[in-house]
Amino acid sequence: MITKPTIDRIMEAIDIVEVVGEFVQLKKRGANYVGLSPFSNERTPSFTVSPAKGIFKDFSSGKGGSAVTFLMELEKFTYPEALKWLANKYSIEVEETVESTENKEEENHRESLMIVTSYAAKFFHESLLETDEGKSIGLSYFKERGFSNDTIKKFELGYSPDQWEAFTGRALQEGYQQEFLEESGLSVKRDNGTLYDRYRGRVMFPIHGFTGRVIAFGGRTLKSDKNVPKYVNSPESEIYHKSNVLYGLFFAKKAIRDEDNCYLVEGYADVLSVHQAGIENVVASSGTSLTVEQIRLIGRFTKNITILYDGDAAGIKASLRGLDMILEEGLNVKVVLFPDGHDPDSYVRSVGTNAFKTYIDQKRKDFILYKTDILLKEAGTDPIKRADVIREVVESIAKIPDSIKASVFIKDCSHLLQIDERALLSELNKMRMAKAKKDSQQQISRPVAVDDTLLEEPQSKEIKEDASQEREIIRLLLLYGNKMIDWDGIANTYIGPFMVAELGDVEFEHPPSKKLIEIYSKELENGLLPEEQFFIHYPDKDIVDLSITLIATKYTLSENWYEMHKILVPDEQVNMKATILGAIFHLKKHKVGKILDNLRGELQKVESEADTEILLTQYMQMKKVEKSISDYLGSVIIK
Repeated sequence: MITKPTIDRIMEAIDIVEVVGEFVQLKKRGANYVGLSPFSNERTPSFTVSPAKGIFKDFSSGKGGSAVTFLMELEKFTYPEALKWLANKYSIEVEETVESTENKEEENHRESLMIVTSYAAKFFHESLLETDEGKSIGLSYFKERGFSNDTIKKFELGYSPDQWEAFTGRALQEGYQQEFLEESGLSVKRDNGTLYDRYRGRVMFPIHGFTGRVIAFGGRTLKSDKNVPKYVNSPESEIYHKSNVLYGLFFAKKAIRDEDNCYLVEGYADVLSVHQAGIENVVASSGTSLTVEQIRLIGRFTKNITILYDGDAAGIKASLRGLDMILEEGLNVKVVLFPDGHDPDSYVRSVGTNAFKTYIDQKRKDFILYKTDILLKEAGTDPIKRADVIREVVESIAKIPDSIKASVFIKDCSHLLQIDERALLSELNKMRMAKAKKDSQQQISRPVAVDDTLLEEPQSKEIKEDASQEREIIRLLLLYGNKMIDWDGIANTYIGPFMVAELGDVEFEHPPSKKLIEIYSKELENGLLPEEQFFIHYPDKDIVDLSITLIATKYTLSENWYEMHKILVPDEQVNMKATILGAIFHLKKHKVGKILDNLRGELQKVESEADTEILLTQYMQMKKVEKSISDYLGSVIIK
C-alpha cells in the first residue's frame, strides 16, 4: 500500500495537461484545453482539460476526473498502478507499507499478467546480452541488421534460448504462476499438463503498451527451415488486443505530436531502423492488416499519416482498398513507394538519414492521386478497366467526410482520368446517396438495446427540480465554499460553513447530493474546510462523477469576447450574496412548496374537524414561511 506522504508528493507534482497530453492531442482554448475523446469515436472535440482545477471532462462519454482517474479509465489501471505510473513520470520514489499475504492474493488479474510479461522482457533481454548463446546468435543478428546498443536497450530487444523450458522453468522457479504464463502466451501447455516455451530459439521484439509496459511479444526465427513459421506473436489476452496496438507508438507519440505526422510501416525492423535514423514518429501495424482502432489511435495525435511501402507492387495493390478506412476516419493520407527490392529498413540503412528524408519529401503523394495513378497504369487503354478505375477512385473519394477536400480531389482526378469533372461529381453524389440510404435502413432494422433505466418509473418534473436545485447548492459549495464572506451584515466566515448552517433544516433527497453534503458537514465538524480537490480525488466514484460534472464546463468565453461582440455576460461572482442566498432560498422555497402540496392533499382527505383545524394551522404557518422566503428572495436579488 502506497504511503500518504508519497501520494501527496505525486498529487503536488501532477500537471494534468502534461499527463493527458501523452495520450490525447490537446489545443488551448481560453483557460482550458480541448481534444478528441479517447473514450469514444468523435470528429468534433468535446474532451476538455482544466489545468486550473486539475480535472478532465469528456462530454461525449460522460467520463471525468483527475489525472489519476484518467489513467484508470483509459489504461484500466488500478488506483495504485495509476499512482506508480505518475510517480515514475515525475521521478518520485514510491514508499509502500508491507502488504499482507491476503492483500497479495487480491492482486488483480490484469496486473498479474503485466508482471509476468515484464519479467519475460527482462529475461529475454538479459539472455541476449549476457549469455553466450544470446550473444553469438541473437546479438549477432541484431548487429548485422545495423541496430545500435542504444536501440537494442531502448526497445528492450531480446533472445529466447533454443531450449524447451529455459524461460518457463526459470519463471516457475521464481514463483510465477502457471495460469499467467499460459494465458500471456509465453508458455504452452502439453497434453500431460506441463509447460514449454513458445518462443524457443527466436530473437524477441517486446510490444509496449501505451504507457510503456510490455504487453506482448513478437518472436522471429533465425532458422532457414520453411516448416518453421518466420514470426510467432503473442495470442490475444486481457492486456493485449492486437487490433488496438501499434508497434513503437509508446516511443513515437511525442514525435508524432511534434511533427504533426505519423509514418506507418509494416514490420518491427522498419520501425527500429527508421527510429534509429532520428525519424522517431514511426509506428507499425505489426504484420496485421490496419484496423479502424489503430487509425483512431494515430488520430489522437495527428491528422496526417504517411504510408511507407516497400517496392512490392502486388502488396501495394492488395492494401489500397484497406487504406480507404483512413480516409473514412477523416485523416489525410500520403504514400511513399521505395525502389524495387527496398523497404524502409533496407533503404534508410543504404542511403542514410538525410537522403532518406529527402526521398520521402520528394516522392510522397496524396493517397487518392497515388491510387489513381497505380490503377490507371494497370488498366492501360482498356475502356472497361478504365471505367472500373474511375468507379473505384470515386468510391475512395466518397469516404472523405470533408466535402471541400473531396471536391479538390474530384478536380485533380478529373485531369488524371481525362473525364469531365461534372461526371465525377454526379457519380460521387450517387454513391453518397446510396450510402446514406443504406445507413438509414440499417438504423431502422437494427435491434434497439433496451436500457434498464427505461424500465423504471419516469421521473416527475418535481423530482427533477429537486435534484437540479440540490445539485446547484453542491456546485456552489465546491466552487466557492472556501471563499470568505464580506457582505452587508455578514462577515468573518467562509461560504461553505455558512451554507451548511443555513441548510440545517433542509433534507436533501438526490442520493449523490445528499451523500456529498453529509461528507462536507462531517469534514466541517472535524475542523476541516474541504475544497473541490478533496472531492475530485475522493475514493467514492459517485462523489467524483458528481463533482466533475458540476464544476466542469463545456464552453468558455474567449479573452477577447467583450471587445469582439460588446455583449456582457452575467458573472455570478460579481454579486456573491445574491448567488449564494438565491440558491439557498430557492431550494427552501421549493421544499416549502412540496410541504404545502402535501398539506393540501391531506386536507382533502381529512374527516374530523379537529384534524382539519390542526392541518389548517400548519398550512397557514407554512404559507407565512413561503411569503417571507419570497420577500427575502426579491430583496436579495434586486439588491
